[in-house]
Amino acid sequence: MALKDILVHLDGTEQAGVRLDLAAGLARRHGAHLVGLYVVDVMMPVMAAGDAGSGAVLAEMLDRMRADALAEAAKVEARFSDVLRREDIAGEWRLAEGATPEHVALQARYADLAVLGQADPDAGQPGAAATLEAVLFDSGRPALIVPYAGRFATVGQRVLIGWNASAQASRAVHDALPLMAGAASVAVTAVNPRRGIDAHGDMPGADIARHLARHGLKVTVEHTAAPEIGAGDMLLNRASELSADLLVVGAYGHSRLRETILGGVTRTLLKQMTLPVLMAH
Repeated sequence: MALKDILVHLDGTEQAGVRLDLAAGLARRHGAHLVGLYVVDVMMPVMAAGDAGSGAVLAEMLDRMRADALAEAAKVEARFSDVLRREDIAGEWRLAEGATPEHVALQARYADLAVLGQADPDAGQPGAAATLEAVLFDSGRPALIVPYAGRFATVGQRVLIGWNASAQASRAVHDALPLMAGAASVAVTAVNPRRGIDAHGDMPGADIARHLARHGLKVTVEHTAAPEIGAGDMLLNRASELSADLLVVGAYGHSRLRETILGGVTRTLLKQMTLPVLMAH
């Protein structure tokens, strides 16, 4: 299945330009429609109780913050339009106002793939992590997450799959098929696999490798046993050794009192990723 609609979440950061170029490259490669989404999310400042005229001050502050955000959005829109023209791809600009996580997750439901940015701990992006979680667990669509550092000329030529035979891993692999089409290599890695019908099977990774081979992919299977090292760290190390340009994994988490609690591997990858990661839940 080819990608037909790609959503890229944009903001005023330098990294947004990197993921825009990556998303545009994917749209060109697949003949897809590219949607650029910018959310004006003006957080309400906390005012001291009892301040004289605090209501008027707050209203003026919010108006100024909104005006600044709309001015920034116009700059990003101009860049987005330039990329559409340069790459000769179809697309559209969408501007929303409100809570970023909810708007991005909502718009992602109408796309084959959502391209998002990794949260940069030094960039003052308080809502970035929440946006990632909202898309992963509330949109029903796969997310391609782009690291906040680096540039990525290719995606899907050298693929590493973190396989644990779960429903989430299967969903991620099948959502990644359009990105893996024509890949030079696909490595299926099972970290500390468990054997048996209720785990990875008698030959961990063999079943999914055969399935992917029927899709015309060149697949190898490997097992890594290192109980003392976290699976997320193992996958990132292996990705570096293989010079992989895409890591595919299932996203794990559960809601507790409306708060998403991320699984260990998901949490590690979202914090430490060094290459684009496709996740699905």
